[in-house]
Amino acid sequence: MRFLLNPSTDPYFNMAFDEYCLEHYSSDAPFFYLWRNAPSVIIGLNQNACAEVNLSYLESRDIKLARRVTGGGAVYHDLQNMNYTIIGRNVTPAPFVDALRSLGVPAELSGRNDIIVDGRKVSGYARRLSNNREIVHGTMMYDVDIDTLTKALDVPGSKLSSKGVASVRSRVANLKDYLPQFSSLDDVQVAIQCVMADGNSCMEFGRDRIDEVKRMAAEKFSTWEWIFGHSREAQVTHSAKMQCGTVEVHLCLDGGVLREVTFTGDFIGDRSVERISSLLKDTKYDIRSVQDALSGVDVSDYFPGTDASSLADLVMGK
Repeated sequence: MRFLLNPSTDPYFNMAFDEYCLEHYSSDAPFFYLWRNAPSVIIGLNQNACAEVNLSYLESRDIKLARRVTGGGAVYHDLQNMNYTIIGRNVTPAPFVDALRSLGVPAELSGRNDIIVDGRKVSGYARRLSNNREIVHGTMMYDVDIDTLTKALDVPGSKLSSKGVASVRSRVANLKDYLPQFSSLDDVQVAIQCVMADGNSCMEFGRDRIDEVKRMAAEKFSTWEWIFGHSREAQVTHSAKMQCGTVEVHLCLDGGVLREVTFTGDFIGDRSVERISSLLKDTKYDIRSVQDALSGVDVSDYFPGTDASSLADLVMGK
């Protein structure tokens, strides 16, 4: 199979690269490329970012958040994870699985969209059909930081939150131990590319195409509108122990906007918190917008001992 080279580690460029290649890169035969992202969480096309990701943890660790063009769940990427993309008619992940097997890894397809080794998940993949062509892309965990993966995807009430790091470690695996003949992921990537290419040559991807992908990354894939505004409706709850008592905030989010906000708990305040709820309703769900919505009110009248900044942090799950 012929292939492209994509050395970028920018998740926004790489999401745009996938869409560009599916929609605009002409090729009669299937082709593939291998690529990596700097630390980032990539959510599926139909997911709500606020419900699937620990946003405050991502912010504190400078982990980027991106949305891809295919469905499925949220995944964590770092430079010890390699991704593959295959584009063509009726394509499957089989060439990638076969490449792993040729290197001595007992990989097999399992369930709806997993690749497993010895019963543990090492890769997930997703697909999308457009103009009679299909894109299949997925991950390959080589030596991913499992602790960071777990915390990045750990939101209150989520499967990860309820099961914990130990459970995640029991269900997923890095491939480093299965590939002792290689000293680094760089070497593994070269080997997999050689196997999948099977003697075929690299295709050109000119400067004009790169410039177009950069434009798509800047105007679509890195924007709030794509990452958050594209989000489907979701229910999110955050809670904190404050001076006035325990406060829980229940959020209904749709399109990255707070559609409903309800406060519950054993806190005692001088005024009805419905006023705060009404101020936050229809506010964009980001810290600056929430702070602005609360700027004209004395929050301590509603939550004694609490200021607007602390309440905004609670709403954002910080």
